[in-house]
Amino acid sequence: MAAVDRLRRERAHQITAAAERYRATGDERRAVERQQNAGVPFPDSPQALAARAARLLERHAVPAAMAVEAVRAEPLAAPDAYERILGVSKELQAWSFLPRGARAARTVARISTRENGRELPLATGFLVSPSLLMTNHHVLPDAETAGQCFAEFDAQVTVDNTPQPATRLEFDAYAFFVADQRLDYALVLVAPGPDRRPPGETFGWNRLSVQPGKLVIGEPVNVIGHPMGRLKEIAVRDNMLQVRLDDFLQYRTDTEPGNSGSPVFNDQWEVVALHHSGVPKTDEQGRVLRTDGQVWQPGDGEDAVDWVSNEGVRVSSILRHLAQLPAGTRSGPPTEMGAESGLGVAESMLPIPAPAAAVPGPGATPAVTHMGLRARDGAFGGGRHLVFLHGRSQEHKDPQDLRREWTAGLNQGLVRAGLSPVDPADAWFPYYGDRLVQALAAHEAVPRVTEAVSLSPAEAAAPVSSSARAVYEEMIREAARKWDLPQERQPDLERIALGDVVGRLHRQLGWLAARSDLDAWTIALIVHDVAAYLDDRPVREAVLGSVLDTLPEEGEMILVSHSLGTVVGMDLTTRLSPALRTIHLTTLGSPLGLDSVYNRLLTGGPKRPDVVADWLNAWSPSDAVAIGCPLADEWAGAVTDIAVINARDRAHNIAEYLSHPEVAEAIGSQLGLTAG
Repeated sequence: MAAVDRLRRERAHQITAAAERYRATGDERRAVERQQNAGVPFPDSPQALAARAARLLERHAVPAAMAVEAVRAEPLAAPDAYERILGVSKELQAWSFLPRGARAARTVARISTRENGRELPLATGFLVSPSLLMTNHHVLPDAETAGQCFAEFDAQVTVDNTPQPATRLEFDAYAFFVADQRLDYALVLVAPGPDRRPPGETFGWNRLSVQPGKLVIGEPVNVIGHPMGRLKEIAVRDNMLQVRLDDFLQYRTDTEPGNSGSPVFNDQWEVVALHHSGVPKTDEQGRVLRTDGQVWQPGDGEDAVDWVSNEGVRVSSILRHLAQLPAGTRSGPPTEMGAESGLGVAESMLPIPAPAAAVPGPGATPAVTHMGLRARDGAFGGGRHLVFLHGRSQEHKDPQDLRREWTAGLNQGLVRAGLSPVDPADAWFPYYGDRLVQALAAHEAVPRVTEAVSLSPAEAAAPVSSSARAVYEEMIREAARKWDLPQERQPDLERIALGDVVGRLHRQLGWLAARSDLDAWTIALIVHDVAAYLDDRPVREAVLGSVLDTLPEEGEMILVSHSLGTVVGMDLTTRLSPALRTIHLTTLGSPLGLDSVYNRLLTGGPKRPDVVADWLNAWSPSDAVAIGCPLADEWAGAVTDIAVINARDRAHNIAEYLSHPEVAEAIGSQLGLTAG
């Protein structure tokens, strides 16, 4: 069957199902309309209103000062206060609304098929990870169909209203493809372009979230797509969520059939649904009607249908479905969909308590613990040693793979700087990922995201130990202050008793996430581990001991550290062999600029250790972990700060940092590398 004919047939099935659901929710929709006519702007449950207000405030979608002004004029019950906050969000949009919308639009692509020597536009899709595109099942029902299609990004007009050259990318459906007919979604891998980079690095990608609070009844939705295969268009603001079902949303907006597979956004440009069908007006027999009131026939074309609403599949339902798939299916690309997706986070983002078998009983098989890697003899003349010191979230990973990843990033930068590359085997790679997790598990259990999806990142990642939690809160508070979190009128916020909505810690973490290119989960988890390391002596000693097991004993050490590893590396300078006469230090994405961090170091404060001959600190302005940078203003002794611009979706990524030629060139000169 031709792709276009199959698409029409599958879409007809989805239209019929959507119409049935629309008829079944008639009483609910009419009740909503009565409430709105009576002046209730958001006729949703108190729980939904509370969750929505909390998310808006945590992510600073509504400034704290404006929230106070909205609720302080008169005593209000909680639901009324929530509605006031939502009203501010709906009526007043920050200047960033438009550029953020433009950024979201770049993630959207037109999907076309090849058929009988022609290229025919079918629908829309959008990136939900660095390499995964989401669309409808009725658009791409299987890998074979996807293999005949391609995606076009930037198929749109410029600001001068002239067509912009599009970027065409192929699908690699046999590398990854998953779809479900009932929820009408498909996920397919997009092959890299000629630059060999995942498409999300160029066009960005949408971080899907299982968390509640993204939309309430009465709020606007915005849809970006390619209606009828045309260049990209946006349906914005003149629309509204009407009914929320378990797995679907019904909303009023101006979309056309070609918008199948489009992302449905809230006003903060978070994806709330996957658009999949218009809802037609039907008669008492369930027959679809035309705009002239007559019964619609397939030959009339979809333009003749009297469309009364639209329907999208809830993102949270799609994510729950993906989480229930067999482990082999949901591993790989889906684990890159972001921390709030709940996919792969327990394994790759959150510390995992050590299993009971970590202390083997009789007949038990000891758990495998990875060890660090030594460099091969004679590397860099034998007197110089390149040492990579990693950060958190490396548990259960193969140090060989990690060392190759670091070296690949460095070599990319070295080549750009005109220097010869290095061999992974020439680098030392102390590994403490497993030891860190075991040490943390001995003192506290951090909940997995799958067990705590109702908690905010600030709550779920907070240390259990009261002293470690105090460090955690101090770090987040200081970082938010450095990024100019508004502090005025804080007492007013406390007096209105909306602690669950405007909780200080949640707001601070949300501010950091909104200002950076890191999500709240990533920031919270990194801060958690730094706080636990600094506060808990057994954790600190376990990490330092593990690193010291794999370090050179003499000569010069070129120490390249990242994230938590920069804190560990600074402590290491108090424990090194005296025969290590010189240290050339490079710190990347470091939290060492926070006084809550440097005041707790073994070195005693912000003073460059004497054993460190020179110090290069590279940081990205969009990396919230490096919020205290540049370091030269805080640290005594010469520190060379370099600000680099990391890719939006790799703000804290080590390979991204190392790939900058100015960073790699500094490391290469210390190693004595020559022109390649």
